Amino acid sequence: MNLLDCVEVVHNPNALPITHSVIWLHGLGANGHDFEPIVPELDLDTSCGVRFIFPHAPSIPVTINGGYVMPAWYDILEASLDRKIDVGQIEQSSNAIKALILREMERGIPSERIVLAGFSQGGAVAYQTALTFDKPLAGLLALSTYLATKDTLSEKAMNPSLPILIQHGTQDPIVAEVLGQQAVFWLKQHGFKPVYQTYPMAHQVCLPQIKAIGQWLNQRFV
Repeated sequence: MNLLDCVEVVHNPNALPITHSVIWLHGLGANGHDFEPIVPELDLDTSCGVRFIFPHAPSIPVTINGGYVMPAWYDILEASLDRKIDVGQIEQSSNAIKALILREMERGIPSERIVLAGFSQGGAVAYQTALTFDKPLAGLLALSTYLATKDTLSEKAMNPSLPILIQHGTQDPIVAEVLGQQAVFWLKQHGFKPVYQTYPMAHQVCLPQIKAIGQWLNQRFV
């Protein structure tokens, strides 16, 4: 498998060697540069050597946008609350992210020091990846997203001790907050203990949220 093109940013490059990695997936129509500016705003521990990897999604036709070709992790077929998706494509994207995890392991970062993060559509792929990966991970960060493949996931939690932080905007018109709540419910039913945080915002990120993410990441990097 050819690896996805990625943007890479090293937090505090003077704190070598790099000991942790964060693979962060963007949303529909964006690219790997979308969350690149967030790294210095996280206030991460200056003793940590952390590699941030922001992969670019491939460009594909997206049905709900009239078949317009844009960066997307999978096709969204309906814009309803249940939003019908192309499950095969989300699994393909998940396998591409697993390949990036394996590359980080080859670069000397154990899986239990790798965090997966994703916003919106990228978060759905992060869910699929983290909940089907056969090795422990440092954490899963799910931002303004939903558990798109809950009906096809195994009934048995593969890594029930996986730390999961879910954040959602209470005024999100794109991915309704109820979808974030549904993910929390499913995860708890299957043995996970997610932390759920909301912010008075739309389909976006905000500074207080970014600071909370930084605190959570620092806990993962201990």
